[in-house]
Amino acid sequence: MTTLVTIQNLTKRYPPRNGKGEGNLAVKGINLTIEQGEIFSLLGPNGAGKTTTINMMSGLLEPTSGDVVIGGYSIAKNPLAVKKLIGVVPQEIALYPELSARANLEFFGRLQGLHGAELAKRCDEVLTFIGLRERQRERIDTFSGGMKRLVNIGVALLHKPTLVFMDEPTVGVDPQSRRSILDAVRQLNQQGMTVLYTTHYMEEAEELSDRVGIMDHGELIACGKQIELIQQTDVRDAIVLKFAPERIGEARQALSALPFISALEQEGELGDKLRVLSERGRQALPHIIRALNDHGLIPSAIQIVEPNLETVFLQLTGRALRD
Repeated sequence: MTTLVTIQNLTKRYPPRNGKGEGNLAVKGINLTIEQGEIFSLLGPNGAGKTTTINMMSGLLEPTSGDVVIGGYSIAKNPLAVKKLIGVVPQEIALYPELSARANLEFFGRLQGLHGAELAKRCDEVLTFIGLRERQRERIDTFSGGMKRLVNIGVALLHKPTLVFMDEPTVGVDPQSRRSILDAVRQLNQQGMTVLYTTHYMEEAEELSDRVGIMDHGELIACGKQIELIQQTDVRDAIVLKFAPERIGEARQALSALPFISALEQEGELGDKLRVLSERGRQALPHIIRALNDHGLIPSAIQIVEPNLETVFLQLTGRALRD
């Protein structure tokens, strides 16, 4: 595959608010490559540095150090050439609410150098792609959050970019709109477009990504295909045990003494489940049942959960994604 994006020691330190100290190091020396034609997801909690990274890559924010090369052009040395190659779907809605969907597309299309018949054609194509052609004359301020997000995506696609940045595009949208956005991302990629997708929704990264980069506290702490990440971290199967909620504490205490237990997480809507991570994987189950029986505890249900991005993230960071 051809490398489209090379990120070299990308760092951002914000100045201190009171003028004292070193300030906040938001992004810490990221090195990364993205291949042409792939969907690469940056996965991490709010505040991990994903948006800061996107803003530096798109030229909206000047790095403290490092560089980004896209399609052979440096964002530091030739930002205009880079910007012709990229489309950006920002985290916040960036549209004129008093204008219609089509008027917004026409306005931003002109900024991207489109005019006349070419602009009209691209607006028609984009409106069809995002499924809003029948509502193109309606004002943006009458649209739902999901529809606004779709128009935002449309704006980023007008000039047929090689690479699209999508910064948490499904935040705050209804399930139907979210599905439409995820389907649009997949369709764009099938058409040959490279996508850099940031999210703090684990299931989105699992569904969409060719490769995933896990960010936490401004650092890229792991990167690869999902199976590679699982293998790198040696994550094993999780065992989920269900009890009466009032007995979860007893179960936690009974299992915490076992030397091969690496984590115990309470979960479930009623707080009636205990997720057990063990160095021995599912081989630990007989020992777990024996320890519970010794304390008079019998789980009402047992589930073996194969490792996924969530378990990888938990092992790498020691905390759940949404903590």
